[in-house]
Amino acid sequence: MTEDKSLVYVVDDDPSVRKALDRLLRAAGYETRTFESALDFLDFAHPDAPGCLVLDIEMPRLNGLELQSCLVARGLALPVIFITGHGTVPASVRAFKSGAIDFLEKPFDEKELLAAVSLGIEQSRQQRRERDEKQTLHARLDTLTKREREVFRLVVGGMLNKQVAFDLGTTEKTIKAHRARVMRKMGAQSLADLVRYAEKVGVGSSIG
Repeated sequence: MTEDKSLVYVVDDDPSVRKALDRLLRAAGYETRTFESALDFLDFAHPDAPGCLVLDIEMPRLNGLELQSCLVARGLALPVIFITGHGTVPASVRAFKSGAIDFLEKPFDEKELLAAVSLGIEQSRQQRRERDEKQTLHARLDTLTKREREVFRLVVGGMLNKQVAFDLGTTEKTIKAHRARVMRKMGAQSLADLVRYAEKVGVGSSIG
C-alpha cells in the first residue's frame, strides 16, 4: 500500500454506525477497515501504512479509552478520533491527555469528522517520515568509527576544531579530516544539519 493510500480504522459496536462511517469515509477517498470490538481490532494484523482510528468509547469487554491505553502501551502511534453518545468531561480529558486528535459526540457533523480524519492522516504520515529518518540516521551512525563518534559528540557539543584536537590529544588538521568524514557519512550539509541529526538519534555527551 502506498503512502497516498490512507487507511482509516473504525471501531464501533453499533453496526449502523460502522456502515455509515464506512460509506462516508470511502466516499471521501479513504480505504477503511471496520471492527465491532476493540479486541477484534487488536487481533488484526495492521499493514504498514499511514492511517488513523475512529473509535467509539462505550463498548463491551474493552472500551475505547482502554483500547487507546493499550495502543500507547504497545508504542503504536496511531492517531485516534473518539466518537461517542456518552461523552463526559473526564473521558474527554483522559482521551486528549493520551493524544487523541478529537472527541466528537454523536450525532457528529460529517465535515467535522472528515477534517479530524484528514488531520489524523497527516499526523500519521509525519510520524512515519520521522520514524524513517531516524532509522536512516541510526544506520549512518553505525558506519562511524569510534574516533569519528568522539569527534561527532564534541563538535555538536559546540567545540571548535582546535578545542576538539586538544581534548583528544591530536592535531587540528586531523580533526578537520575526521569532521569531514562525519559530515559525509551522516549526510549533513552543514553544522546545523549535524546538530539536528544528533538530536534525532539521541547523540550527546553519552555517545561512544
